[in-house]
Amino acid sequence: MATTAKSRRRSIFVVVIGLCCIGLAYAYVAFWLARPTGQGPAGPAVERGPFLQVWSQQPVHVIGIGDSITAGLGARTRAHSYFQRVLKNPDAEFVDMRGVCLSQVLPQLSSENIAVSGSTSIQHEEHLRERLQPQPDDTFGLVFMTTGGNDIIHNYGRSAPREGAMYGATLAEAEPWIASFEQRLGRMLEGLTELFPGGCEIYLCDIYDPTDGVGDAPSVFLPDWPDGLAIHSAYNDVLRRAARTRDHVFLVPLHLSRSWVSLSPVLAFPL
Repeated sequence: MATTAKSRRRSIFVVVIGLCCIGLAYAYVAFWLARPTGQGPAGPAVERGPFLQVWSQQPVHVIGIGDSITAGLGARTRAHSYFQRVLKNPDAEFVDMRGVCLSQVLPQLSSENIAVSGSTSIQHEEHLRERLQPQPDDTFGLVFMTTGGNDIIHNYGRSAPREGAMYGATLAEAEPWIASFEQRLGRMLEGLTELFPGGCEIYLCDIYDPTDGVGDAPSVFLPDWPDGLAIHSAYNDVLRRAARTRDHVFLVPLHLSRSWVSLSPVLAFPL
């Protein structure tokens, strides 16, 4: 009997210690690692007035190119990806966004999305060359593009940093890769422009920062990366410079807004 009671006390002690450890682990994640998600609208309200009349009868072809953001990773359904929502409202759309989409104002609208989740800018240049065809002279183009983000984060510190997978690199190591990205981005923008002899507009996103400027990679159990924010900033400088120096390329400030709803107000239509 004494042995049974002692065994029971030991079991209770182990359970209590286990529960305390679980509680401490939860508290550490909740109060030290986890970030508030916020609430309310995802971005500024989109003015409805411009969507009450047709913008153009000209054929308009929309291209999506880039990584998981444009591919729609994480969207509840394909119809809820930002690319599809810009084209057409999904079922059960928010009341204030119903009718605020390109199909409402562009009767001759077509589209293709070649974005691939997890892809890098090196792959995007290949995709552009291999998967897209020139459009007719009478077709105007709209291009939505997210590129460069995976160049920065790929390898996640599991291997030595390299171009296209530079996690853990110093800024000095990354400088030639950043220069290559700028040249590659220029070639891609030129290639996309050449697809549309009838003219086009390219909406190019900069890269958001999931750490909100803190750079605390260990909070999501990744290796510390002292120069990560500096490299991220340099990539964004390249993207912003590309938009600033080309009249038909428009920057979508994803880094600032972290919301694709900002795309609609910057569209340069009507034609």
